[in-house]
Amino acid sequence: METPIYYLFIMALPVACIAWTITKEEIFREAREFCVDRSKNCNQLFKRKFFYVFTCEYCFSHYVTLLLLILTNFTLIYPDWRGYIISFFSIVWIANIYMSLYNIIRIDLKKEKIKVAKEESELKNE
Repeated sequence: METPIYYLFIMALPVACIAWTITKEEIFREAREFCVDRSKNCNQLFKRKFFYVFTCEYCFSHYVTLLLLILTNFTLIYPDWRGYIISFFSIVWIANIYMSLYNIIRIDLKKEKIKVAKEESELKNE
Protein backbone atom coordinates (compact mmCIF):
# COMPACT_ATOMS: atom_id res chain seq x y z
CA MET A 1 0.00 0.00 0.00
CA GLU A 2 1.72 3.14 -1.21
CA THR A 3 -0.79 5.73 -0.01
CA PRO A 4 -0.60 6.47 3.73
CA ILE A 5 -3.83 5.66 5.56
CA TYR A 6 -3.97 9.13 7.14
CA TYR A 7 -4.77 10.52 3.67
CA LEU A 8 -8.15 8.88 4.07
CA PHE A 9 -8.91 11.06 7.10
CA ILE A 10 -7.67 14.17 5.30
CA MET A 11 -9.68 13.41 2.14
CA ALA A 12 -12.84 12.99 4.23
CA LEU A 13 -12.54 16.52 5.65
CA PRO A 14 -13.49 18.46 2.49
CA VAL A 15 -16.21 15.92 1.73
CA ALA A 16 -17.75 16.47 5.17
CA CYS A 17 -17.34 20.23 4.94
CA ILE A 18 -18.96 20.54 1.51
CA ALA A 19 -21.75 18.05 2.21
CA TRP A 20 -22.64 19.68 5.54
CA THR A 21 -22.50 23.23 4.21
CA ILE A 22 -24.76 22.56 1.25
CA THR A 23 -27.30 20.41 3.09
CA LYS A 24 -27.43 22.19 6.48
CA GLU A 25 -26.08 25.73 6.58
CA GLU A 26 -28.06 28.95 6.23
CA ILE A 27 -26.23 30.18 3.13
CA PHE A 28 -27.91 27.48 1.01
CA ARG A 29 -31.28 27.59 2.82
CA GLU A 30 -33.34 28.87 -0.12
CA ALA A 31 -31.87 26.34 -2.54
CA ARG A 32 -32.34 23.58 0.03
CA GLU A 33 -35.99 24.58 0.62
CA PHE A 34 -36.57 24.46 -3.13
CA CYS A 35 -35.01 20.99 -3.27
CA VAL A 36 -37.10 19.81 -0.31
CA ASP A 37 -40.24 21.01 -2.07
CA ARG A 38 -39.26 19.37 -5.35
CA SER A 39 -38.28 16.13 -3.59
CA LYS A 40 -41.80 15.90 -2.16
CA ASN A 41 -43.88 17.28 -5.02
CA CYS A 42 -42.31 16.15 -8.30
CA ASN A 43 -44.45 13.71 -10.23
CA GLN A 44 -41.51 11.59 -11.42
CA LEU A 45 -39.57 9.33 -9.08
CA PHE A 46 -36.21 10.20 -10.67
CA LYS A 47 -36.77 13.93 -10.11
CA ARG A 48 -37.84 13.41 -6.49
CA LYS A 49 -34.70 11.37 -5.79
CA PHE A 50 -32.48 13.86 -7.64
CA PHE A 51 -33.66 16.77 -5.49
CA TYR A 52 -33.58 14.70 -2.30
CA VAL A 53 -29.81 14.25 -2.69
CA PHE A 54 -29.34 17.97 -1.97
CA THR A 55 -31.23 17.72 1.33
CA CYS A 56 -29.43 14.74 2.87
CA GLU A 57 -25.81 15.10 3.98
CA TYR A 58 -25.27 11.35 3.83
CA CYS A 59 -26.54 11.05 0.26
CA PHE A 60 -24.77 14.18 -0.92
CA SER A 61 -21.46 13.03 0.58
CA HIS A 62 -21.42 10.17 -1.94
CA TYR A 63 -21.48 12.58 -4.86
CA VAL A 64 -18.90 14.90 -3.31
CA THR A 65 -16.66 11.88 -2.73
CA LEU A 66 -17.09 10.76 -6.33
CA LEU A 67 -16.04 14.22 -7.55
CA LEU A 68 -13.07 14.25 -5.16
CA LEU A 69 -11.89 10.85 -6.39
CA ILE A 70 -12.15 11.97 -10.00
CA LEU A 71 -10.09 15.08 -9.22
CA THR A 72 -7.43 13.37 -7.12
CA ASN A 73 -7.22 9.75 -8.37
CA PHE A 74 -7.03 8.68 -4.71
CA THR A 75 -7.04 4.91 -4.14
CA LEU A 76 -6.69 2.70 -1.08
CA ILE A 77 -5.03 -0.73 -0.88
CA TYR A 78 -5.20 -1.45 -4.65
CA PRO A 79 -3.95 0.85 -7.42
CA ASP A 80 -6.80 -0.08 -9.80
CA TRP A 81 -10.62 0.12 -9.83
CA ARG A 82 -10.82 -1.88 -6.59
CA GLY A 83 -8.81 0.82 -4.83
CA TYR A 84 -11.30 3.45 -6.03
CA ILE A 85 -14.23 1.46 -4.66
CA ILE A 86 -12.55 0.93 -1.30
CA SER A 87 -11.53 4.58 -1.04
CA PHE A 88 -15.01 5.73 -2.12
CA PHE A 89 -16.83 3.93 0.68
CA SER A 90 -14.08 4.64 3.22
CA ILE A 91 -14.14 8.38 2.59
CA VAL A 92 -17.94 8.47 2.74
CA TRP A 93 -17.90 6.60 6.05
CA ILE A 94 -15.23 8.81 7.67
CA ALA A 95 -16.88 11.99 6.35
CA ASN A 96 -20.18 10.96 7.90
CA ILE A 97 -18.47 10.27 11.22
CA TYR A 98 -17.04 13.80 11.05
CA MET A 99 -20.49 15.24 10.32
CA SER A 100 -22.07 13.28 13.17
CA LEU A 101 -19.45 14.52 15.62
CA TYR A 102 -19.90 18.08 14.37
CA ASN A 103 -23.65 17.79 14.86
CA ILE A 104 -23.20 16.51 18.42
CA ILE A 105 -20.88 19.41 19.21
CA ARG A 106 -23.33 21.93 17.74
CA ILE A 107 -26.19 20.52 19.83
CA ASP A 108 -24.09 20.72 23.00
CA LEU A 109 -23.11 24.31 22.24
CA LYS A 110 -26.72 25.25 21.58
CA LYS A 111 -27.77 23.69 24.91
CA GLU A 112 -25.09 25.68 26.73
CA LYS A 113 -26.19 28.92 25.08
CA ILE A 114 -29.79 28.28 26.13
CA LYS A 115 -28.72 27.54 29.71
CA VAL A 116 -26.62 30.70 29.88
CA ALA A 117 -29.43 32.83 28.43
CA LYS A 118 -31.88 31.36 30.96
CA GLU A 119 -29.53 32.03 33.86
CA GLU A 120 -28.91 35.60 32.66
CA SER A 121 -32.64 36.29 32.42
CA GLU A 122 -33.17 34.87 35.93
CA LEU A 123 -30.42 37.10 37.29
CA LYS A 124 -31.94 40.16 35.63
CA ASN A 125 -35.35 39.37 37.14
CA GLU A 126 -33.93 39.19 40.69
